[in-house]
Amino acid sequence: MSSETSSHKPRVAVVFGGRSSEHAISVVTAGAVLAAIDRDKYDVLPIGITTDGRWALTADDPARMAITDRRLPSVAELAEGGDGAVVLSADPTTREVVYSEPGAVPKALGEVDVVFPVLHGPYGEDGTLQGLLELSGVPYVGSGVLASAVGQDKDYMKRVFISFGLPVGPYEVVRPREWDTDPAAARKKIVDFAGEHGWPLFVKPARAGSSMGISKVDDLAGLDAAIEEARRHDPKIIVESLLRGREIECGVLEFEDGPRASVPAEIPPVTAHDFYDFEAKYIDSAAGIVPAPLTDEQTAEVRALAVAAFDAASCEGLVRADFFLQDNGEFVINEINTLPGFTPISMYPRMWQESGVSYPELVDRLLEAALRRSTGLR
Repeated sequence: MSSETSSHKPRVAVVFGGRSSEHAISVVTAGAVLAAIDRDKYDVLPIGITTDGRWALTADDPARMAITDRRLPSVAELAEGGDGAVVLSADPTTREVVYSEPGAVPKALGEVDVVFPVLHGPYGEDGTLQGLLELSGVPYVGSGVLASAVGQDKDYMKRVFISFGLPVGPYEVVRPREWDTDPAAARKKIVDFAGEHGWPLFVKPARAGSSMGISKVDDLAGLDAAIEEARRHDPKIIVESLLRGREIECGVLEFEDGPRASVPAEIPPVTAHDFYDFEAKYIDSAAGIVPAPLTDEQTAEVRALAVAAFDAASCEGLVRADFFLQDNGEFVINEINTLPGFTPISMYPRMWQESGVSYPELVDRLLEAALRRSTGLR
């Protein structure tokens, strides 16, 4: 297509992959987004980030980005051009993307009008990429630096929710310095928490997603292995007590007049898994119930809480808010995801599909919202 015919269309860079343990899920998400973007409305530039941090031009081939026979895809398999790297200028007066290879003259790839980041976890969902895009003056889908950082760190996320009066369950945090200076005292901190709130516990990385590194611990015997697994993903861990009740999720989407909540969904107990872990979410595709079988009052309450959480963390674009509906009838917010799972079978798009917003329309609305916003302070 000539530049004359395509110059009027905004150019979208879909950035995916990354250095976190959620690399493969990001690739899967990117495939779904690439397949859904309206090519009559937007030009598209796929940019993959390898597990070692290199930005690479990749094939625009959604079929190669899917999980096939339980095999997870990677950016390395999609990268084109050998050892070449993509560079986005930090100069806000230009949005030029440059491709450079060792021993070759850098090649300008043109300007980018908006970035659709679909990186999950650290170095993408946590405000780091958002900060780079702010420096570059390029609009992007989703929350800004502060909200992204808050949404990634379960410790500070909960602190923000508490300060806004949102209901949060019991938790304890053990920071890296505590492990380094006195591991016995750090472990005792968790044991004391179990003594106060009872077993089982959930031991989690504080700054990971997609249920990576999470263990359900039924007694003291399983604690050390759970701590080791969580710290394999993040030196900072969070411990939560078991909240007995139903798992309810709700999507929030930014419209022209502000954020709105989707119909909620319920994650039923998964019989093949001890809890809704990575395998259940992405490999075995545990099915959620959409809409959740709630009363009208419960539905209204959880939707209001989801929007309140979105606003409390100063989010933009999209959020999936996860709750427990306890046996006593009260909702407790577990966490938010500022870049939730976004394949067509993921819960966030499914909730909006049931709310009347199709997957392609969802992608389009997110791009339009990003293009409406300015970069910088807002």
